[in-house]
Amino acid sequence: MLEINVPGFGIIRLEHLVCDFTGTLSVDGRLLPGVKEQVERLAQHVTVHVVTADTCGTARDELQNMPCSITVLSAADHDIQKEDYVKKLGADHVVAVGNGNNDRRMLHAARLGIAVIEGEGASAQAVMAAAIVTRNIADAFNLLLNPTRCKATLRF
Repeated sequence: MLEINVPGFGIIRLEHLVCDFTGTLSVDGRLLPGVKEQVERLAQHVTVHVVTADTCGTARDELQNMPCSITVLSAADHDIQKEDYVKKLGADHVVAVGNGNNDRRMLHAARLGIAVIEGEGASAQAVMAAAIVTRNIADAFNLLLNPTRCKATLRF
């Protein structure tokens, strides 16, 4: 578990990390450099879940042998499916990370939502739904691996 005490925001007790894949952990369907190592470090503290529409169809191959569960969404309403996934885990103990319009609901539902901009940009709705916005996934993960940074960003 990761625990962060943020004045004015409250105590954040995180048991799950839920990430989007396309545009968040990857660009053009390829895992970004350093992500594997950061996920391995985070997996020592939280259970890591990747929930994705998998636009490029590469998520399973790119995440092979990584300490995370992978859920590839089907049909439509990916935004609702991602939100439901976070709620089933217990949203109060989830940090969600994403960039797309279909991530906005999970970012809002999670105790801590982080929008990343990365090489594919971020939807305005995802940015507005998040508690924190970072320029890339490395920065987002470093906030969790160095909780004082999170505290400095969120404190009132």
